[in-house]
Amino acid sequence: MARHPAPFTFPTPAGHPPSLTSAAAPLPRRHRRTGERPMTEKSPISRRTILTAGGLGVLGAAALPTAAHAETGDAERGATGSPRAKAPKLRFRADGTFKVVQFNDTQDDELTDRRTVELIEKTLDAETPDFVLINGDVITGGCETRLAVKQAINNVVWPMESRGIPWAVTYGNHDEDSLPQSGVDEAMMLDFYRSYDFNMNAENIAGVTGTGNTIVPIRTAGRGNDTAFSLWLLDSGRYAPGTIDGQDFAGYPAWDWLRMDQVSWYREESQRLEKKFKRKVPGLMFIHIALWEHRFMWWGGVDTRTAADAARGRTRHGIVGERNEDECPGPINSGMYNAILERGDVKGVFVGHDHVNDYVGNYYGVLLGYAPGTGFGAYGLPGAERNRMRGGRVFELTQSGEDVDIATRVVYARDYGIDLTANDQPMEPTPLAPKQAAI
Repeated sequence: MARHPAPFTFPTPAGHPPSLTSAAAPLPRRHRRTGERPMTEKSPISRRTILTAGGLGVLGAAALPTAAHAETGDAERGATGSPRAKAPKLRFRADGTFKVVQFNDTQDDELTDRRTVELIEKTLDAETPDFVLINGDVITGGCETRLAVKQAINNVVWPMESRGIPWAVTYGNHDEDSLPQSGVDEAMMLDFYRSYDFNMNAENIAGVTGTGNTIVPIRTAGRGNDTAFSLWLLDSGRYAPGTIDGQDFAGYPAWDWLRMDQVSWYREESQRLEKKFKRKVPGLMFIHIALWEHRFMWWGGVDTRTAADAARGRTRHGIVGERNEDECPGPINSGMYNAILERGDVKGVFVGHDHVNDYVGNYYGVLLGYAPGTGFGAYGLPGAERNRMRGGRVFELTQSGEDVDIATRVVYARDYGIDLTANDQPMEPTPLAPKQAAI
């Protein structure tokens, strides 16, 4: 088995070994049997359109075992954007630890590559996490019916749901690729996600851009109700609009960006939490599309692209991991990093979107990092190496007084003995539970 890199901890310890690959030219998106679009092609419908979830009610009830690491039952509704009252209540374990696993870009249709599910299941069984996030591009094009969308989602969330592990998703640029054929938009998907007993996504927030922006609170160890740590889950959008003020985006990146109302929502909720608990509540933020600061950190500057620049970035920011394609942010810098730096509570921002990057570094006191692509059905490295980077990112949180120490590392499919052959291995859809089948 390949050795895992040493966990990355925050604050960054001195002398991290620079186990990195050199920067490579950006890889083209691989055209999939599921109809994956090239990165520059616009979806016909943007998530920035106001969407309503017509007719997806929650029907029936499915009894599942209660997770040992989560509490259940009614509770007073918390912050705007918090999970439903009957969702599991997360808490640090008695020894002051809590584990999060981030998967990214499972990105397939209802005939999900079987190895994607195998990777998720083997990671869950090896790591026994307290919470799991699929950080965008849960599904992609190729789902031609409403049933197919539900099956594609169920394939990759059922491993958590069936084990009683609390979980959530964010949205990526590909999640609505099947909308023209299936008629299922992100708001309808959100209703479907929230029908699962262990889902932690919040309902949509009026007046805030995006679908399912959520704060997942983790309570302190013991019996107290204080929030010890916050997981911020934001929708980073799909694609840039065709024009603004009559000007197109030719020559600029084609993806979306966090909008100022989302940045304001984060600042206001951060201030509200500080007022409520009389201290800043530490946390991590998860979005699908990278910030511009991810790219700045790697190169150690804004307009720099040489090996010497990359070496400077690695040394200064303690970067560990691989960068095999360009970061792909949107054309506008959202200002989210600036807001995080000002508030001082979010200790790291982790993304996906660029499947063959898995690096992490400390950018002026904030961890910026990637989880690699999890889905075997999406593009990977070129040729026979296509599936070498499939994996997920693990976060080990430890309470230390009012602070929380963060260590993070990447786990790979290759470590679990999963077949890495550069081909497609579609599976039959996992059967829907009665509650989800009825929606």
